[in-house]
Parts: sequence; structure tokens; C-alpha cells
Amino acid sequence: MPFEILSINVGKPKNVFCDGMEITTGIYKKPVTTEVFLSTLNFTGDGQADLVHHGGVDKAVCVYPYEHYPYWETQLGQMLEFAAFGENLTVKGMTEEKVHIGDIFQLGEAVVQISQPRQPCYKLAKRYNIVDLPLKVQQTGFTGFYFRVLQKGWVNPASTIQLLERHPAGITVAFANQIMHHDKKNKEAIRKLLEIDELSASWKKTLQKRLKGADTDPRKRLTGES
Repeated sequence: MPFEILSINVGKPKNVFCDGMEITTGIYKKPVTTEVFLSTLNFTGDGQADLVHHGGVDKAVCVYPYEHYPYWETQLGQMLEFAAFGENLTVKGMTEEKVHIGDIFQLGEAVVQISQPRQPCYKLAKRYNIVDLPLKVQQTGFTGFYFRVLQKGWVNPASTIQLLERHPAGITVAFANQIMHHDKKNKEAIRKLLEIDELSASWKKTLQKRLKGADTDPRKRLTGES
């Protein structure tokens, strides 16, 4: 059964003022109505401001399940439009417990693969003026995830997302979130994640450090700390 694309969203980085501070961010994206080309780095017309923590081949496409929108509308006290979380694809049916690290999908003419869960940064907090919003996203597990692009191609908003290959390890995005953010000392589970070659390089690096006992608290980036 194919998964549904509700919206394809793109946007270039821009400067905005939040709490008297000017920041550059690519989180403000808008839906497109015509087909758009997907390269190995992003959709045409899209971009990231922070290329250290966002973008790159492992994080070419940010995906967010629409099933979480009603929850956040209640929490935020407002109706949300597509791309409310800065995602490139607002989708239906692809919640974190249903898809796996390494799963491969047909996306229009393109072929994509799940590389890691999304880790929201402090700019999401700035967008909604809620300091702990990124932490709340992590705590709920409603994070979304990233695609890497295995084959470039055109994608139409009317396209669907077809599963081509389920990864044999069967490690869900939800499980990866649990280990990264909650069950941080579970070395057996960390090793299981590291056995997945398709896991993103940045997550591998963090988990390898954690196995060695290093402090890899991802909450620092949620608040803009270095």
C-alpha cells in the first residue's frame, strides 16, 4: 500500500528576528504545486542555513507525518499549515513506528532511503516562541525522519511513496529515537543500531562515542549551545 504525500515544501534560508535576536534559518518552507527535481542534496528551491547540523547527503529530505499535526495543534493552541515543522515532505501513513532505518522507497522518479530520525534544533523553538518545544518533540517521539537520495528524479505533489525494500534489521525510527534520547545506556541496543550500515554518519559517530562513555547529550543543540 503506497504512502500519501500531502505536501512538498521548499524554502531558502532567510534572516528573521526572534526575541530580539537575528537568526538565519531555512525552517520556513512553503508548499509547491508543480513537480520539483530532487537531487542528492535537496529539492530544487530548498536550502539549509546550518550545514553542520542540517542538510548533506544523509539528510537531503526532511519528512514529517501529518498524523502528529492534531497533537501539536492542541499543544500550540493554533492551526498548523503544511511545513509547520520545516519538513520537505508532509506525509500520511509513515509514522515512526511503521518505518525502519534503511527502508528504501520510490518517490516519484527518485529513489530514497531512511537514514535517521530527525533531531529538531533551537530554531523550531524560535519559530513558535516555545523554549522547550524541540525537547518536547524528542520526548513524544514525534520527530519525523530523513531520507538520503539513492536516485535523483522529478517528484510531483500528486506522487505517492512506494515501499521498494524493507530493511532486514527491522529497526524502526521509533526504536532509534528511544535509544538516542531515553535508553541512552543500553549498549546492546546501541550496537544493534551501529550494525545498520545505512544509519547516517552523524548518528554512528554519536553512538560510537556513547559506547566509549563520552558525553553526547543532544539537548545542547536544542537550545543553541555549542
